[in-house]
Amino acid sequence: MPKRIVGHNGIIHHAWLAQADPRGEVFGAMDAPNDTPPVSTNVPGESPAALSPDLGEIALVMGGGGARGAYQVGLLRSLARRYPNLRLPLMTGVSAGAVNVAHLAQHTGSFSAAVTSLERLWRSLSPEQVFRVDAPALVANFLRWGVRLVSGGTVVETQTRGLVDTSPLRTFLTRALVPQDGALAGIDRNIARGSLRAVALSTTDYGTGQSIVWMQGRNIEEWERPKRRAVSTRLTVEHVMGSSALPFFFPAVKIEDSWHGDGGIRLTAPLSPALHLGAHKILAISTRYDRSQAEANRPLIRGYPPPAQVLSILYNAIFLDLIDQDVLRLERMNFVLRKLPPEQRSGMRVVNILVLRPSRDLGKLSSEYEALLPKPFRFLTRGLGTRQTASPDILSLLMFQADYLGRLIELGEEDAEARAEEIEAFLNGAHTDR
Repeated sequence: MPKRIVGHNGIIHHAWLAQADPRGEVFGAMDAPNDTPPVSTNVPGESPAALSPDLGEIALVMGGGGARGAYQVGLLRSLARRYPNLRLPLMTGVSAGAVNVAHLAQHTGSFSAAVTSLERLWRSLSPEQVFRVDAPALVANFLRWGVRLVSGGTVVETQTRGLVDTSPLRTFLTRALVPQDGALAGIDRNIARGSLRAVALSTTDYGTGQSIVWMQGRNIEEWERPKRRAVSTRLTVEHVMGSSALPFFFPAVKIEDSWHGDGGIRLTAPLSPALHLGAHKILAISTRYDRSQAEANRPLIRGYPPPAQVLSILYNAIFLDLIDQDVLRLERMNFVLRKLPPEQRSGMRVVNILVLRPSRDLGKLSSEYEALLPKPFRFLTRGLGTRQTASPDILSLLMFQADYLGRLIELGEEDAEARAEEIEAFLNGAHTDR
Protein backbone atom coordinates (compact mmCIF):
# COMPACT_ATOMS: atom_id res chain seq x y z
CA MET A 1 0.00 0.00 0.00
CA PRO A 2 1.38 3.46 -0.87
CA LYS A 3 2.69 5.57 1.97
CA ARG A 4 0.20 8.12 3.31
CA ILE A 5 1.80 11.50 3.95
CA VAL A 6 0.05 14.05 6.14
CA GLY A 7 0.99 17.40 4.71
CA HIS A 8 0.39 21.03 5.47
CA ASN A 9 -3.04 21.81 6.97
CA GLY A 10 -3.58 18.09 7.51
CA ILE A 11 -4.18 17.25 3.86
CA ILE A 12 -3.36 13.62 3.11
CA HIS A 13 -1.44 12.96 -0.09
CA HIS A 14 -1.25 9.47 -1.45
CA ALA A 15 -1.88 7.39 -4.53
CA TRP A 16 -5.50 6.83 -5.52
CA LEU A 17 -7.16 4.62 -8.08
CA ALA A 18 -8.93 6.01 -11.09
CA GLN A 19 -12.60 5.07 -11.28
CA ALA A 20 -15.83 5.91 -13.05
CA ASP A 21 -19.25 5.75 -11.39
CA PRO A 22 -22.40 4.22 -12.93
CA ARG A 23 -23.69 7.64 -14.00
CA GLY A 24 -20.64 8.14 -16.21
CA GLU A 25 -19.20 10.85 -13.96
CA VAL A 26 -15.45 10.45 -14.17
CA PHE A 27 -13.77 9.93 -10.83
CA GLY A 28 -10.51 9.10 -12.53
CA ALA A 29 -9.50 7.38 -15.74
CA MET A 30 -9.13 3.89 -17.05
CA ASP A 31 -5.82 2.63 -18.32
CA ALA A 32 -5.73 3.02 -22.06
CA PRO A 33 -3.19 2.11 -24.71
CA ASN A 34 -0.64 4.86 -24.92
CA ASP A 35 1.80 4.63 -27.79
CA THR A 36 3.55 7.87 -26.88
CA PRO A 37 7.03 7.50 -25.42
CA PRO A 38 7.62 8.85 -21.91
CA VAL A 39 8.68 12.46 -21.98
CA SER A 40 12.16 12.99 -20.62
CA THR A 41 12.66 15.40 -17.76
CA ASN A 42 15.79 16.75 -19.41
CA VAL A 43 16.21 19.21 -22.26
CA PRO A 44 18.98 18.32 -24.73
CA GLY A 45 22.03 20.39 -23.97
CA GLU A 46 20.78 21.37 -20.50
CA SER A 47 21.84 20.07 -17.12
CA PRO A 48 19.79 17.05 -16.02
CA ALA A 49 17.06 17.41 -13.42
CA ALA A 50 16.62 14.57 -10.94
CA LEU A 51 12.89 14.15 -11.39
CA SER A 52 10.24 11.49 -11.91
CA PRO A 53 12.31 8.38 -12.67
CA ASP A 54 9.09 6.40 -13.31
CA LEU A 55 7.53 6.21 -16.77
CA GLY A 56 4.20 7.76 -15.81
CA GLU A 57 3.28 11.20 -17.11
CA ILE A 58 2.83 14.05 -14.64
CA ALA A 59 0.05 16.61 -14.99
CA LEU A 60 -0.10 20.10 -13.57
CA VAL A 61 -3.66 21.04 -12.56
CA MET A 62 -4.37 24.65 -11.64
CA GLY A 63 -7.74 25.78 -10.34
CA GLY A 64 -9.45 29.14 -10.38
CA GLY A 65 -9.55 32.12 -8.10
CA GLY A 66 -9.21 35.33 -10.13
CA ALA A 67 -6.44 37.45 -8.63
CA ARG A 68 -5.54 34.51 -6.40
CA GLY A 69 -3.81 33.04 -9.45
CA ALA A 70 -0.76 35.00 -8.34
CA TYR A 71 -0.42 32.55 -5.45
CA GLN A 72 0.08 29.74 -7.96
CA VAL A 73 2.93 31.70 -9.49
CA GLY A 74 4.72 31.79 -6.14
CA LEU A 75 4.55 28.01 -5.83
CA LEU A 76 5.80 27.62 -9.39
CA ARG A 77 8.64 30.03 -8.66
CA SER A 78 9.88 27.76 -5.87
CA LEU A 79 9.60 24.70 -8.11
CA ALA A 80 11.46 26.45 -10.92
CA ARG A 81 14.33 27.37 -8.64
CA ARG A 82 14.72 23.81 -7.37
CA TYR A 83 13.91 22.05 -10.65
CA PRO A 84 14.72 24.47 -13.50
CA ASN A 85 14.30 21.79 -16.18
CA LEU A 86 11.14 20.23 -14.83
CA ARG A 87 8.97 18.76 -17.59
CA LEU A 88 5.19 18.87 -17.22
CA PRO A 89 3.89 17.10 -20.33
CA LEU A 90 0.24 17.51 -19.32
CA MET A 91 -1.35 20.76 -18.12
CA THR A 92 -4.94 21.64 -17.33
CA GLY A 93 -6.37 24.89 -16.02
CA VAL A 94 -9.55 26.74 -15.29
CA SER A 95 -10.22 30.46 -14.69
CA ALA A 96 -7.04 32.09 -13.38
CA GLY A 97 -5.38 28.70 -13.66
CA ALA A 98 -6.16 28.78 -17.37
CA VAL A 99 -4.16 32.00 -17.74
CA ASN A 100 -1.18 30.42 -15.98
CA VAL A 101 -1.42 27.13 -17.89
CA ALA A 102 -1.72 28.92 -21.24
CA HIS A 103 1.41 30.95 -20.55
CA LEU A 104 3.45 27.94 -19.42
CA ALA A 105 2.24 25.74 -22.27
CA GLN A 106 3.07 28.24 -25.00
CA HIS A 107 6.47 29.35 -23.63
CA THR A 108 9.23 27.70 -25.64
CA GLY A 109 12.01 28.12 -23.09
CA SER A 110 12.90 26.06 -20.03
CA PHE A 111 10.49 25.65 -17.11
CA SER A 112 12.51 28.18 -15.15
CA ALA A 113 12.35 30.73 -17.98
CA ALA A 114 8.61 30.17 -18.42
CA VAL A 115 7.91 30.75 -14.73
CA THR A 116 10.11 33.85 -14.66
CA SER A 117 8.15 35.25 -17.59
CA LEU A 118 4.85 34.37 -15.89
CA GLU A 119 5.91 36.08 -12.68
CA ARG A 120 6.87 39.19 -14.62
CA LEU A 121 3.42 39.13 -16.21
CA TRP A 122 1.60 39.03 -12.87
CA ARG A 123 3.81 41.64 -11.23
CA SER A 124 3.03 44.05 -14.06
CA LEU A 125 -0.73 43.70 -13.59
CA SER A 126 -2.99 46.43 -12.23
CA PRO A 127 -6.80 46.69 -12.01
CA GLU A 128 -6.78 48.98 -15.05
CA GLN A 129 -5.19 46.20 -17.14
CA VAL A 130 -7.91 43.71 -16.22
CA PHE A 131 -11.09 45.79 -16.47
CA ARG A 132 -12.11 49.40 -16.85
CA VAL A 133 -12.20 51.00 -13.40
CA ASP A 134 -13.08 54.56 -14.43
CA ALA A 135 -16.30 55.90 -12.95
CA PRO A 136 -18.12 56.47 -16.30
CA ALA A 137 -17.64 52.83 -17.36
CA LEU A 138 -18.73 51.41 -14.00
CA VAL A 139 -21.75 53.72 -13.72
CA ALA A 140 -22.82 52.96 -17.29
CA ASN A 141 -22.79 49.21 -16.60
CA PHE A 142 -24.82 49.64 -13.42
CA LEU A 143 -27.34 51.82 -15.24
CA ARG A 144 -27.75 49.17 -17.92
CA TRP A 145 -28.42 46.56 -15.25
CA GLY A 146 -30.95 48.87 -13.57
CA VAL A 147 -32.78 49.77 -16.76
CA ARG A 148 -32.99 46.12 -17.78
CA LEU A 149 -34.47 45.18 -14.39
CA VAL A 150 -37.10 47.92 -14.21
CA SER A 151 -38.06 47.45 -17.88
CA GLY A 152 -38.66 43.75 -17.46
CA GLY A 153 -35.95 43.03 -20.04
CA THR A 154 -37.88 44.70 -22.85
CA VAL A 155 -35.18 47.28 -23.56
CA VAL A 156 -32.73 44.97 -25.31
CA GLU A 157 -30.36 47.81 -26.18
CA THR A 158 -29.57 48.23 -22.49
CA GLN A 159 -28.37 44.64 -22.09
CA THR A 160 -25.13 44.53 -20.13
CA ARG A 161 -22.61 41.72 -20.43
CA GLY A 162 -20.94 42.07 -17.05
CA LEU A 163 -20.50 44.51 -14.21
CA VAL A 164 -17.09 45.43 -15.59
CA ASP A 165 -15.60 45.78 -19.06
CA THR A 166 -12.72 43.30 -19.51
CA SER A 167 -11.49 44.54 -22.87
CA PRO A 168 -8.22 45.68 -21.19
CA LEU A 169 -7.58 42.06 -20.13
CA ARG A 170 -7.97 40.83 -23.69
CA THR A 171 -5.46 43.43 -24.85
CA PHE A 172 -3.08 42.50 -22.03
CA LEU A 173 -3.26 38.74 -22.72
CA THR A 174 -2.94 39.21 -26.46
CA ARG A 175 0.26 41.16 -25.93
CA ALA A 176 1.59 38.80 -23.23
CA LEU A 177 0.84 35.50 -24.95
CA VAL A 178 1.96 36.71 -28.39
CA PRO A 179 -0.73 34.81 -30.33
CA GLN A 180 -0.36 34.15 -34.04
CA ASP A 181 -3.66 34.64 -35.87
CA GLY A 182 -5.32 34.45 -32.44
CA ALA A 183 -3.79 31.03 -31.65
CA LEU A 184 -1.11 30.32 -29.07
CA ALA A 185 1.57 29.23 -31.52
CA GLY A 186 4.05 28.23 -28.83
CA ILE A 187 1.84 25.30 -27.89
CA ASP A 188 2.21 23.88 -31.40
CA ARG A 189 5.99 24.16 -31.19
CA ASN A 190 6.20 22.53 -27.75
CA ILE A 191 3.98 19.65 -28.84
CA ALA A 192 6.07 19.15 -31.99
CA ARG A 193 9.34 19.00 -30.07
CA GLY A 194 7.92 16.65 -27.41
CA SER A 195 8.19 18.85 -24.32
CA LEU A 196 4.40 19.05 -24.11
CA ARG A 197 1.91 16.30 -24.92
CA ALA A 198 -1.42 17.97 -24.18
CA VAL A 199 -2.99 21.04 -22.58
CA ALA A 200 -6.63 21.57 -21.66
CA LEU A 201 -8.62 24.65 -20.63
CA SER A 202 -12.21 24.49 -19.37
CA THR A 203 -15.13 26.84 -20.02
CA THR A 204 -18.87 26.75 -19.37
CA ASP A 205 -21.19 26.96 -22.37
CA TYR A 206 -23.99 29.29 -21.23
CA GLY A 207 -26.20 28.13 -24.10
CA THR A 208 -26.21 24.42 -23.22
CA GLY A 209 -25.06 24.52 -19.59
CA GLN A 210 -22.27 22.08 -20.43
CA SER A 211 -18.71 22.14 -19.18
CA ILE A 212 -16.42 22.19 -22.22
CA VAL A 213 -12.83 21.00 -21.98
CA TRP A 214 -10.86 22.47 -24.89
CA MET A 215 -7.86 20.23 -25.62
CA GLN A 216 -4.81 20.59 -27.78
CA GLY A 217 -2.16 17.89 -28.05
CA ARG A 218 -1.02 14.69 -29.69
CA ASN A 219 -2.67 11.27 -29.36
CA ILE A 220 -5.67 12.66 -27.50
CA GLU A 221 -9.27 11.59 -27.88
CA GLU A 222 -12.46 13.57 -27.39
CA TRP A 223 -14.86 12.28 -24.72
CA GLU A 224 -18.31 12.99 -23.36
CA ARG A 225 -19.92 12.68 -19.94
CA PRO A 226 -23.23 14.01 -18.62
CA LYS A 227 -23.14 17.81 -18.81
CA ARG A 228 -19.53 17.91 -19.97
CA ARG A 229 -17.49 17.05 -23.02
CA ALA A 230 -14.03 17.49 -24.47
CA VAL A 231 -13.31 19.16 -27.79
CA SER A 232 -10.03 19.08 -29.73
CA THR A 233 -9.06 22.53 -30.95
CA ARG A 234 -6.24 25.00 -31.40
CA LEU A 235 -6.23 27.12 -28.26
CA THR A 236 -6.54 30.90 -28.53
CA VAL A 237 -6.75 33.93 -26.27
CA GLU A 238 -10.55 33.65 -26.50
CA HIS A 239 -10.42 30.26 -24.77
CA VAL A 240 -8.36 31.82 -21.98
CA MET A 241 -10.75 34.78 -21.73
CA GLY A 242 -13.78 32.48 -21.63
CA SER A 243 -12.31 30.22 -18.96
CA SER A 244 -11.55 33.20 -16.71
CA ALA A 245 -14.86 35.08 -17.19
CA LEU A 246 -16.21 35.28 -13.62
CA PRO A 247 -20.02 35.14 -13.86
CA PHE A 248 -21.87 38.47 -13.50
CA PHE A 249 -18.65 40.42 -12.98
CA PHE A 250 -16.90 39.57 -16.27
CA PRO A 251 -18.77 39.37 -19.59
CA ALA A 252 -19.17 36.06 -21.42
CA VAL A 253 -16.89 35.34 -24.37
CA LYS A 254 -18.01 34.02 -27.75
CA ILE A 255 -16.18 30.87 -28.82
CA GLU A 256 -17.30 29.41 -32.12
CA ASP A 257 -21.11 29.80 -32.03
CA SER A 258 -21.69 29.88 -28.25
CA TRP A 259 -21.14 32.22 -25.32
CA HIS A 260 -18.84 30.90 -22.61
CA GLY A 261 -18.01 31.79 -19.03
CA ASP A 262 -15.78 30.61 -16.21
CA GLY A 263 -14.95 26.94 -16.57
CA GLY A 264 -15.36 26.22 -12.88
CA ILE A 265 -19.13 26.69 -12.90
CA ARG A 266 -20.02 23.15 -14.06
CA LEU A 267 -16.69 21.35 -13.73
CA THR A 268 -17.74 18.98 -10.94
CA ALA A 269 -14.61 16.84 -11.30
CA PRO A 270 -11.65 19.23 -11.71
CA LEU A 271 -9.12 16.39 -11.88
CA SER A 272 -10.89 14.53 -14.67
CA PRO A 273 -9.35 16.39 -17.67
CA ALA A 274 -5.85 15.42 -16.52
CA LEU A 275 -6.94 11.83 -15.97
CA HIS A 276 -8.58 11.59 -19.39
CA LEU A 277 -5.33 12.84 -20.90
CA GLY A 278 -3.49 9.92 -19.29
CA ALA A 279 -1.84 11.39 -16.18
CA HIS A 280 -0.14 8.98 -13.78
CA LYS A 281 0.78 11.76 -11.37
CA ILE A 282 -1.06 14.99 -10.60
CA LEU A 283 0.38 18.10 -9.00
CA ALA A 284 -2.69 20.19 -8.15
CA ILE A 285 -2.54 23.80 -7.00
CA SER A 286 -5.59 25.12 -5.17
CA THR A 287 -6.08 28.73 -4.06
CA ARG A 288 -8.48 27.77 -1.26
CA TYR A 289 -7.31 28.13 2.33
CA ASP A 290 -8.29 25.10 4.41
CA ARG A 291 -9.78 26.52 7.60
CA SER A 292 -9.40 24.62 10.84
CA GLN A 293 -12.59 23.41 12.52
CA ALA A 294 -12.37 26.26 15.03
CA GLU A 295 -12.01 28.80 12.21
CA ALA A 296 -14.84 27.22 10.25
CA ASN A 297 -17.18 27.49 13.24
CA ARG A 298 -16.38 31.17 13.83
CA PRO A 299 -18.87 33.58 12.13
CA LEU A 300 -17.31 36.02 9.67
CA ILE A 301 -20.14 38.57 9.95
CA ARG A 302 -22.55 39.97 12.49
CA GLY A 303 -26.14 40.59 11.59
CA TYR A 304 -27.73 40.11 8.19
CA PRO A 305 -25.24 38.90 5.51
CA PRO A 306 -24.21 41.57 2.97
CA PRO A 307 -24.04 40.67 -0.74
CA ALA A 308 -20.26 40.32 -0.48
CA GLN A 309 -20.61 37.50 2.06
CA VAL A 310 -23.24 35.68 0.00
CA LEU A 311 -21.17 36.04 -3.16
CA SER A 312 -18.04 34.85 -1.35
CA ILE A 313 -19.74 31.65 -0.21
CA LEU A 314 -21.26 31.12 -3.65
CA TYR A 315 -17.99 31.63 -5.50
CA ASN A 316 -16.07 29.43 -3.05
CA ALA A 317 -18.60 26.64 -3.52
CA ILE A 318 -18.41 26.90 -7.31
CA PHE A 319 -14.74 27.56 -7.92
CA LEU A 320 -12.64 26.59 -4.92
CA ASP A 321 -14.26 23.70 -3.04
CA LEU A 322 -14.68 21.19 -5.86
CA ILE A 323 -11.09 20.00 -6.06
CA ASP A 324 -11.21 18.95 -2.41
CA GLN A 325 -14.48 17.11 -2.99
CA ASP A 326 -12.98 15.38 -6.02
CA VAL A 327 -9.98 14.18 -4.01
CA LEU A 328 -12.17 12.96 -1.14
CA ARG A 329 -14.40 11.07 -3.56
CA LEU A 330 -11.39 9.38 -5.07
CA GLU A 331 -9.92 8.56 -1.67
CA ARG A 332 -13.08 6.70 -0.69
CA MET A 333 -13.11 4.82 -3.97
CA ASN A 334 -9.43 4.11 -3.56
CA PHE A 335 -9.96 2.65 -0.10
CA VAL A 336 -12.37 0.13 -1.53
CA LEU A 337 -10.41 -0.70 -4.68
CA ARG A 338 -7.13 -1.24 -2.88
CA LYS A 339 -8.72 -4.26 -1.28
CA LEU A 340 -8.85 -5.85 -4.72
CA PRO A 341 -5.80 -7.58 -6.21
CA PRO A 342 -4.42 -5.83 -9.32
CA GLU A 343 -5.80 -8.47 -11.69
CA GLN A 344 -9.35 -7.69 -10.53
CA ARG A 345 -9.20 -3.93 -11.03
CA SER A 346 -10.54 -4.03 -14.60
CA GLY A 347 -7.74 -1.87 -15.99
CA MET A 348 -8.05 0.91 -13.43
CA ARG A 349 -4.77 2.55 -12.53
CA VAL A 350 -3.23 4.28 -9.55
CA VAL A 351 -2.61 8.02 -9.86
CA ASN A 352 -0.35 9.70 -7.33
CA ILE A 353 -1.52 13.17 -6.30
CA LEU A 354 -0.15 16.06 -4.30
CA VAL A 355 -2.35 19.07 -3.50
CA LEU A 356 -0.73 22.41 -2.62
CA ARG A 357 -2.73 25.23 -1.05
CA PRO A 358 -2.35 28.53 0.87
CA SER A 359 -1.32 28.51 4.51
CA ARG A 360 -3.21 31.79 5.07
CA ASP A 361 -6.76 32.96 4.42
CA LEU A 362 -6.42 34.94 1.19
CA GLY A 363 -9.76 36.67 1.78
CA LYS A 364 -8.59 38.14 5.06
CA LEU A 365 -5.27 39.03 3.46
CA SER A 366 -7.03 41.00 0.71
CA SER A 367 -8.73 43.27 3.23
CA GLU A 368 -5.30 44.59 4.23
CA TYR A 369 -4.84 46.02 0.72
CA GLU A 370 -8.41 47.12 -0.01
CA ALA A 371 -7.81 50.81 0.75
CA LEU A 372 -5.40 51.07 -2.21
CA LEU A 373 -7.94 50.01 -4.84
CA PRO A 374 -8.93 52.62 -7.47
CA LYS A 375 -11.55 54.84 -5.83
CA PRO A 376 -14.51 54.09 -8.17
CA PHE A 377 -13.96 50.34 -7.91
CA ARG A 378 -13.41 50.55 -4.15
CA PHE A 379 -16.72 52.38 -3.89
CA LEU A 380 -18.39 49.53 -5.80
CA THR A 381 -16.91 46.75 -3.65
CA ARG A 382 -17.71 48.54 -0.41
CA GLY A 383 -21.25 48.90 -1.66
CA LEU A 384 -21.40 45.10 -1.77
CA GLY A 385 -20.37 44.99 1.89
CA THR A 386 -16.76 43.82 1.67
CA ARG A 387 -15.95 45.74 4.86
CA GLN A 388 -18.70 43.97 6.81
CA THR A 389 -17.11 40.53 6.63
CA ALA A 390 -13.87 39.36 8.21
CA SER A 391 -12.92 37.40 5.09
CA PRO A 392 -14.09 39.12 1.89
CA ASP A 393 -13.30 36.24 -0.46
CA ILE A 394 -15.06 37.91 -3.38
CA LEU A 395 -12.66 40.84 -3.00
CA SER A 396 -9.65 38.52 -3.12
CA LEU A 397 -10.81 37.30 -6.54
CA LEU A 398 -11.07 40.81 -7.96
CA MET A 399 -8.13 42.59 -6.30
CA PHE A 400 -5.53 42.86 -9.04
CA GLN A 401 -3.50 45.35 -7.01
CA ALA A 402 0.26 45.04 -7.57
CA ASP A 403 1.06 45.01 -3.85
CA TYR A 404 -1.53 42.31 -3.11
CA LEU A 405 -0.42 40.18 -6.06
CA GLY A 406 3.20 40.52 -4.96
CA ARG A 407 2.29 39.34 -1.46
CA LEU A 408 0.46 36.32 -2.90
CA ILE A 409 3.53 35.39 -4.95
CA GLU A 410 5.69 35.63 -1.84
CA LEU A 411 3.24 33.54 0.18
CA GLY A 412 3.10 30.87 -2.52
CA GLU A 413 6.87 30.63 -2.55
CA GLU A 414 7.01 30.44 1.25
CA ASP A 415 4.43 27.66 1.33
CA ALA A 416 6.27 25.66 -1.32
CA GLU A 417 9.55 25.99 0.56
CA ALA A 418 7.85 24.81 3.77
CA ARG A 419 6.75 21.67 1.94
CA ALA A 420 9.89 21.16 -0.12
CA GLU A 421 10.52 17.63 1.20
CA GLU A 422 6.98 16.53 0.33
CA ILE A 423 7.30 17.99 -3.15
CA GLU A 424 10.67 16.35 -3.72
CA ALA A 425 9.36 12.97 -2.57
CA PHE A 426 6.39 13.34 -4.91
CA LEU A 427 8.43 14.36 -7.96
CA ASN A 428 11.23 11.85 -7.40
CA GLY A 429 9.06 8.99 -6.17
CA ALA A 430 8.53 6.10 -8.57
CA HIS A 431 4.99 5.55 -9.77
CA THR A 432 3.23 2.74 -7.91
CA ASP A 433 0.06 0.83 -8.63
CA ARG A 434 -0.26 -0.83 -5.23
